[in-house]
Amino acid sequence: MLLAIDIGNSSTKLGVFDHENLIKRLIIPTIRSKTGDEIYNTIQGEIKGQFSAVVISSVVPELNDAFRKLGENHFNQTPFFVDNSLDFGLEIKYFPIENLGVDRIIAAFAAAEKYGAPVIVCDFGTATTIDAVNSKKEYLGGIITPGINTLSEALFIKTSKLPRVEIRKPETVIGNSTAGSIQSGIFYGYIGLTEGILSRMIAELGEKPKVIATGGFANLIAENCDLIETVDENLMLDGLRLIYERTRK
Repeated sequence: MLLAIDIGNSSTKLGVFDHENLIKRLIIPTIRSKTGDEIYNTIQGEIKGQFSAVVISSVVPELNDAFRKLGENHFNQTPFFVDNSLDFGLEIKYFPIENLGVDRIIAAFAAAEKYGAPVIVCDFGTATTIDAVNSKKEYLGGIITPGINTLSEALFIKTSKLPRVEIRKPETVIGNSTAGSIQSGIFYGYIGLTEGILSRMIAELGEKPKVIATGGFANLIAENCDLIETVDENLMLDGLRLIYERTRK
């Protein structure tokens, strides 16, 4: 079995694969002060078994050593950390490639492998990234913008009188309270942002791509954005499995 770990800024996803089948999925908060032993204590009731390998994607470098020790001390495997120097089967049109976030290239690689190219992949997390792969399997790059929750928190932190609000779709666009007005502005503003970027990106591609969404807010955004065709909650975990199998071969 393979243990895949996707360390994100807000949450960490763990997936247990039996060949290509994801048989267990666990999401835990990303806490930068955690040690390998503390992480194991959090997951030991859920993540079990003998693993032939541990493969990791991380955008939180300060946790890499803790997860390395988790693999070595508790699963008898030295983790394989995916980085953007690997061969993803895509021609990378991003400069310099060293600055390309590994999460972005894994998501683009996984989307192209699972759904074909051309494809646009939207990752709605702490930050939102929207990236494009054309029909020549060239990774073209994309956009980075604050995630919808990050946007909401920034409004709360940077103002004295505006409250923190729940991120959800309000019943009306015209808010009749301060909280309702904020919810409407954040939600519908974000839908407009997403649709506007996707429309322009599709026009720039000059071909009709599949549009895939993943990340913590993917369902909320996709339900209200007609340009998004598919929500794939396990895209990053599948990408880790696929790149590990590709590298091993």
